[in-house]
Amino acid sequence: MFNETIYLDNAASTRLDEEVLEAMKPYFFDAYAVATSEFGYSMGIDAKEGLERSRKVIASRLGAQAGEIVFTSGSTESSNMAIKGVLSALKGKKDDHLIVSRLEDFSVLNTAKKLDKQGYKVDFINVDGEGVLDIDMFTDTITSQTALVSIQQANQEIGTLQDLKAISDICEDKDVLLHTDATHSFTRVPLDVSKLPVDLVTMSAHTIHGPRGIGALYIREGTPIDKWMDGGFQESDRRAGVENIPSAVGFAKAVELVTPEENERLAAMRDRVIERAMSDISHVTLNGSATSRLPQNANMTFHYVEGESITLHLDMLGFAVSTGSACFSRSLEASHVILGIGGNHERAHGSLRFSFGRFNTIEDADAIIDALKDVVTNLRAISPLSEDN
Repeated sequence: MFNETIYLDNAASTRLDEEVLEAMKPYFFDAYAVATSEFGYSMGIDAKEGLERSRKVIASRLGAQAGEIVFTSGSTESSNMAIKGVLSALKGKKDDHLIVSRLEDFSVLNTAKKLDKQGYKVDFINVDGEGVLDIDMFTDTITSQTALVSIQQANQEIGTLQDLKAISDICEDKDVLLHTDATHSFTRVPLDVSKLPVDLVTMSAHTIHGPRGIGALYIREGTPIDKWMDGGFQESDRRAGVENIPSAVGFAKAVELVTPEENERLAAMRDRVIERAMSDISHVTLNGSATSRLPQNANMTFHYVEGESITLHLDMLGFAVSTGSACFSRSLEASHVILGIGGNHERAHGSLRFSFGRFNTIEDADAIIDALKDVVTNLRAISPLSEDN
C-alpha cells in the first residue's frame, strides 16, 4: 500500500470517486456488450441505453443537445479531433489559418506547431502578465477567412480564466469557428453553449474524479468537421472505435457529483494557500490572475530556490505538488506558461502548482504552507540562488 499522502496535484489527475466506480461496475460485469440498436440483443440494448443516458447528462451540464456530444479517449483526442477535423472540412473553403494562444495545453499547442510545419498558417497570440489573452492582437490577427480559433477557457498551470464571451463574440462577428479546451474548467466554472457562441468544447473526466481514458468533444450542430480517425461507424460516424461505455457512465456520474458548494470549498482552500504563502513566506510571486482563476488552482514562484528541490522535500514529508521546473518536464524545458506570461527561467524553475480536489480539506491547505515555510527556509540557506549567497 502507498503511504498516506496529501495529494495537491489534482490538475494532473484526480482520485476516482467511489460513487463513480459503483456506477461503472454494471457495465463491466452485467451490461458489458457493445452498444447495439433497439433491434439488437438485450445486453447490447442495455449498454446502448447507458451510453446515451451518459451523453444526455454531459450535454445538459454544458447547455447542449445530446447528439452534439462525441465520446473520446480524453482531452488530447478531443482537441486533435476538433482542430484537425475542422481544418480538413474547411480546406479550400477558407484559408488554412489557425489561431491559438501561447499558453495552450500541449494537445492544442503541439498540434498547432505540427500544422505550422505542414504549411498551415498558425498565429500564436500573446498574453499579458496574468495570462489573459491580448484581445487587441487577437482582433488584429483574425479575419473572415480564418478557419478556426482555439483558445482555452482556463489555463492548466496558472489557472487564469479567459474572457470567452469577448473572444466568442469576435469569432461570431467574423464568422469564424471557435474551439475551447475546457479540460480544467468544465463543471468548475460556468460554460453554457446555449448562451455562448462556442462551436467546439474539449472535456475530460480525469480532472473531476472520473475515470482516465474518457473524454468528450462538444460539436455544435452544423459545424463542419471531418472524421479524422478511420475505422467503424461509432458515435454517429464521427469517431471510430468501440465505445468505452463503463468510462462514459463514470464520466457522467462524475459530472453529476460536482456541485457549486464543492467549488466554493475548493476556492476557500485555494485562497488560504495563496494568502498564507504570500504573508508567511518571503519572496513569493503569484502566477496567474489574482481575481479570475480556477477555484481549485494556486500557482506561485518561490524565488531563490528550485521548484524541483521543494517538490522532492515536500514529497518526503508526504505532500504531492507539481513544479514548472525543467527538471520535472519530460521535454526538459521550463514551463512555457510561466515564460509566456513574461517570467524568466528562474521564475519558472521556482514555481509550484497546488491544485485541490474533493478529498482535500482546509487543514491540508494549512499543512502544506506550514511545511513549505520550513522547506523553503532550509533550501534557501544552502542554495547558490539565494540573495544571501
